[in-house]
Amino acid sequence: KIKRKRNRKGLMAYQQVVSQADDVADSVLRRSKHYLPHLARICLIATFLEDGLRMWFQWNEQRDYLDLTWRCGPVLATLFVVVNMVVQIIGCFMVLLRKYVHVAVGMLFAIIVIQSMVYTVLWDAKFFFRNIALCGGLLLLLAEISGEVKTMFAGVPTGDTNKKQSYMQLVGRVLVVFMFMTLFSFEFSPLRLVELAVGTVLMLAMAIGFKTKLAALVLVVWLATLNLLLNCFWMVPSQHYMREFMKYDFFQTLSVIGGLLLVVALGPGGVSLDAHRKKW
Repeated sequence: KIKRKRNRKGLMAYQQVVSQADDVADSVLRRSKHYLPHLARICLIATFLEDGLRMWFQWNEQRDYLDLTWRCGPVLATLFVVVNMVVQIIGCFMVLLRKYVHVAVGMLFAIIVIQSMVYTVLWDAKFFFRNIALCGGLLLLLAEISGEVKTMFAGVPTGDTNKKQSYMQLVGRVLVVFMFMTLFSFEFSPLRLVELAVGTVLMLAMAIGFKTKLAALVLVVWLATLNLLLNCFWMVPSQHYMREFMKYDFFQTLSVIGGLLLVVALGPGGVSLDAHRKKW
């Protein structure tokens, strides 16, 4: 009996904490609902915009690297740099201006695939998982556009559109979670074990769509804090070789934060435990 009472008390305390956290998250969302999607899109395209501008400012270095690595000659190397730069910058502005966003997403997705092959990062687990997470963010952006199309035709049956949007949100949520697999360090220390346990719970909650907005919001705060602490490239001298690596990691992480903010703004979608709980 004593154990049962303790278990009940523990469960009630857990439910109270989660309920209070839900209230805080709902309060934050109500106050930020008008500008949160805009902030999410800005964060999401950050790594593509930074990379496009880097192609311009490091033109010679990028061209020489490609020529040296692939022996393709200066003409083809220059062409790749130009295409890479133009496609990313134009795609970013299309997303920000809300013009032909589905085309822009296709362009940016193609850049991820091409760069993964050209820069041979497919075999690097860290870069591979981060690129997977970026693809998840782009899928969530497509889901947002599908939702906007749906609202333009109020009163018209849109069953297929609803299903497509829900499945895009599901796949986008799962892919974004891959980002956190690059952050875990399997060290047997109390702090690392707590971080691993909490992170795993939050990632599973995101993937299955349970308390999705709250889980995504906590992951945003966690990832943003780690990004500022670990990737503070502005504190590294410009001559130091680590500055570019930290800068790249910073903007890639910022883009994944944008994907998480889209989850917060859009919700989990129809294929989630949250949606099924409402039916129950």
